[in-house]
Amino acid sequence: MKLSTPLKSNSIKIMLLGSGELGKEVAIEANRLGCEVIAVDRYPNAPAHLVAQKSYVIDMKDKEQVLEVIRKEKPTYVLPEIEAINIDALFEAEKEGIHIIPNAEAVNKTMNRKNIRVFAAETLGLKTSKYEFVSTYEDLKKACDKLGYPVVVKPIMSSSGHGQSIVKSPEEVINAWESAKTDARGNADELIVEEFIDFDYEITLLTAKNDSEIVFCPPIGHIQKDGDYIFSWQEMRMNETALKEAEHIAKTIVEGLGGRGIFGVEMFVKGDEVYFSEVSPRPHDTGLVTLITQSQSEFALHIRAVLNLPLGFEFLTPGASAAFKADKDSYTPQFEIAPEVFSSNSRFIVFGKPESHPGRRMGVLLVSSKTSKDALEKAKLLIQKVKIST
Repeated sequence: MKLSTPLKSNSIKIMLLGSGELGKEVAIEANRLGCEVIAVDRYPNAPAHLVAQKSYVIDMKDKEQVLEVIRKEKPTYVLPEIEAINIDALFEAEKEGIHIIPNAEAVNKTMNRKNIRVFAAETLGLKTSKYEFVSTYEDLKKACDKLGYPVVVKPIMSSSGHGQSIVKSPEEVINAWESAKTDARGNADELIVEEFIDFDYEITLLTAKNDSEIVFCPPIGHIQKDGDYIFSWQEMRMNETALKEAEHIAKTIVEGLGGRGIFGVEMFVKGDEVYFSEVSPRPHDTGLVTLITQSQSEFALHIRAVLNLPLGFEFLTPGASAAFKADKDSYTPQFEIAPEVFSSNSRFIVFGKPESHPGRRMGVLLVSSKTSKDALEKAKLLIQKVKIST
């Protein structure tokens, strides 16, 4: 692999479709290897815009706008960083010789919960929860009754828990329907209804793939609220049987999707049993913890995989992350952070989003310790010492 430098005729050009906090870290790692970064998002001054060589603001659901910016810049690689992208544009760009990461069909499968669930359960034969797909309220009620309460209801296209509900009784079905229809970040014409797995814990198994090897990061445990992560820690201790099964599931889904990059494979674990849940063909929000735990973070591994470089890394220390979410609206958000947040084994990262809104993720706290349990407990205490003022 020959590396270059940005803004030259021989530059390796990385285009990010989606320029949030995860894209920002990808851009930083790409810059470190001499790549030129073009950051694209739906709003100006998105986090990755702040560190990229070039930036664009477009409607990424609009096929022509997506194709226009790709054709103009002619990137070496296009990295879709969010789900809400016009997939037809990616297929067309791929036909024109643009390298989509990991590939357009993998993006198509993973951006849509129906596609990836059918692929995982019915094509690859992986263990999943029972599920039904519905497009009307009457069908939703029937599916909930059939699977038995509680059930999980999600739009087939969304992210970060938007539009997701746990339905515990027939009386709650209408609320789940309305939430899915109004809060989804993508297509909510169809919903997935899932059997609720009474799991012991859930994990993200970050799995990096280039053309010659697949590597697994130590499993990451996480706590979610309303489908969105609030705490994660690495490593999550698993018994050997469950860990081998998790690695088998991750390897099967990643090989099935193909291409290069890092994949965030989410799974539920109950005893020795492991259930596939979802997969993101890109860095995962729970993997922010790798910024403090690994010699090569998930973002560094992603760029290495994209460039087909070796994927070796070391797990350096147990650690934890805590997402910081705003509790108020502000067009000039300012952080109030207690001094003890910045210690020898803890730090806070400001994402750089231009506005804050209640529930919007604005930063992340990172902590290392002798055990992941200790790191998590410290993260829970320190995150309370971060506030947003206007």
